[in-house]
Amino acid sequence: MNDTTERRSHGGFFYRMLCGFFLGVSVIAPGVSASIMAVMMGIYDRLVDIIANPFKNFKRNVIYMLPMGMGALLSVLVLVGLLGYMFDNFPVPSYMLFIGLIGGSLPDVFKEANTDGFRRRYVVAVVSALAFALAMGLASEFEFVTAASGIVSFSVCGFLAGMSAMVPGMSVSMVLMMLGVYEPLLEAARRFDLSVAVPVGLGFVAGMILISNFVRFIFRRHHNFAYFMVFGFMCGSLITIFPGLPQGAVEWILSVAALAAGIGVSFLFHILGERLKNDKLTADM
Repeated sequence: MNDTTERRSHGGFFYRMLCGFFLGVSVIAPGVSASIMAVMMGIYDRLVDIIANPFKNFKRNVIYMLPMGMGALLSVLVLVGLLGYMFDNFPVPSYMLFIGLIGGSLPDVFKEANTDGFRRRYVVAVVSALAFALAMGLASEFEFVTAASGIVSFSVCGFLAGMSAMVPGMSVSMVLMMLGVYEPLLEAARRFDLSVAVPVGLGFVAGMILISNFVRFIFRRHHNFAYFMVFGFMCGSLITIFPGLPQGAVEWILSVAALAAGIGVSFLFHILGERLKNDKLTADM
């Protein structure tokens, strides 16, 4: 790949800003994996290298990440108000939208997990991850993050979300939703509440840095087993975030439409990913 092509595919300012925008969408929208999005756009390995060693080539890293940060901030500003309005006025359809996003992503994760065929040991991966997801959902019922130690609990949730951000197939917002903090964080973002945003942000960064090298090692050495764990966790999340059946004809119609829209958006992200992969393969030839 020549220098011009490399700059266009990985180093272009506006391309990286676009990458940042989609990464911001993937962080805000449950069911959309930021790491999978980064893989599809061909920037995952570079991001992992930067996160694992942020002070190595620090100036170069800042220049590389700046347009991504701008794109991510733009997407967050656009989506936070919209999603906040949805949860305030249409909570059940909103959850159904995200269930559609998560459910629509399952075929891609299963396909990636099953690239070398199914093995009996993968059942252990699915079942254990499913059980862990259900346990997280049960823990959220005890209002762990609304206890008096708010800063500590929000930091822990941010830490777990940061770890999930590095795992291909995992959705940051899906994890936050399972922990019961997605809506409080959304509201805090709408109010620019730094008392919530700062501990979550610090925990998020710490989680990413701590797990980055470990995730890269696991997904390279135990690719299929790891993806089946992600698959099991996502299945568990569908149960955990299910808001209950809609009430009334209008809510039923909106919920069914939202579920279909979520599945449709997942399909569009799949098409986008395939095109990005094909463009990358063409550029590398």
